[in-house]
Amino acid sequence: MVVQDSTDAGEARVGVRLEPFLHQVGGHLSVMKYDEHTVCKPLISREQRFYESLPLAMKRFTPQYKGTITVHLQKDSRGHLSLVATPLKENRGPFKVSTESAAVAIWQTLEQTTGSSGGAHPLVQWQLAHSLEESPATSLLRSEFHINAPVSTLVEDAKGNQAERRSFNPWGLQCHQAHLTRLCTEYPENQRHRFLLLENVVSQYKHPCILDLKMGTRQHGDDASEEKKARHMHKCAQSTSACLGVRICGMQVYQVDKKHFLCKDKYYGRKLSVEGFRQALHQFLHDGTRLRTELLEPIQCQLRALLSVIRSQSSYRFYSSSLLIIYDGQEPPERTAHGSSSGGGSKVDIRMIDFAHTTYKGSRDEHTSYDGPDPGYIFGLENLIQILQDIQEGE
Repeated sequence: MVVQDSTDAGEARVGVRLEPFLHQVGGHLSVMKYDEHTVCKPLISREQRFYESLPLAMKRFTPQYKGTITVHLQKDSRGHLSLVATPLKENRGPFKVSTESAAVAIWQTLEQTTGSSGGAHPLVQWQLAHSLEESPATSLLRSEFHINAPVSTLVEDAKGNQAERRSFNPWGLQCHQAHLTRLCTEYPENQRHRFLLLENVVSQYKHPCILDLKMGTRQHGDDASEEKKARHMHKCAQSTSACLGVRICGMQVYQVDKKHFLCKDKYYGRKLSVEGFRQALHQFLHDGTRLRTELLEPIQCQLRALLSVIRSQSSYRFYSSSLLIIYDGQEPPERTAHGSSSGGGSKVDIRMIDFAHTTYKGSRDEHTSYDGPDPGYIFGLENLIQILQDIQEGE
């Protein structure tokens, strides 16, 4: 939604009111919807530089980088708060333009408050009625969360049980709430924050089924503190990251029989054994009525292509990055009378995301220099491909 903003001198500025991105299934940072084909997230300098120097061979496996914007809180006459984005070239007037430190502080705090193995922590109470303007997205949220209830409902309930009946994935709303609350409590209302603009990689899907996989056997960056390093090493050791080089950080899969998304979060993914991981992959490819076997070959084909690219990228280490597997929960039109599909209309997509801890030779924040391709990422891809092949051969 386009809104009018103004400076103290009365100069009008055109801004875009951001909405929560309802298909965010993992991660700490709040991903916001900028327009139908674009999302944005708080800027981390290392990630921005990665996108700006991205090897050509990797571009087909990453979201398109669309530049940066500035974002600030805006309060209307009724006291409702929203996040409004304006282009960088419009950085004029009395607004305080924040450095990266504001985004980093929010990001690091979210990692700490949502990162323990005990499940999700309670967040500061924030009423939906006071945090979002009425919009199509808000209307959907209102139907899922009572308007007077705090938006702290997570994928897991208080007893740790997974809430499966969701018309949308609540993870992104939790991240948005935490981000908005922190902006409100720790920064002046007129402070501006830089965000990255990225391609919305699920915009073409009617019912996007998304699997977020944390890749590699190591998740901490070279700049991690000893405490953070120990925390991430423990998570890897206690999950499939250590033995498979990959673990589930979130997923949503459309159930055609019930017409809703089945959602799982990172806490679910951390608890899985190797066999549990295999079953979760099977579940991701099951629409509630049948296994989408026509997707197995194209997914493996793209993963093999990515594997070839990663093997050719010397010195890169994609610590803490994720890999998205995406397909449409909407059945292709060429279903046969026997309920199977030829697969000709089955589009799948593989995308690498989240590069805040990625390092490579020549990067400005380089702490350690590595030779050869990323062994942990390759290990994870090889195991992922093998498990999908096993599922295909077992059906």
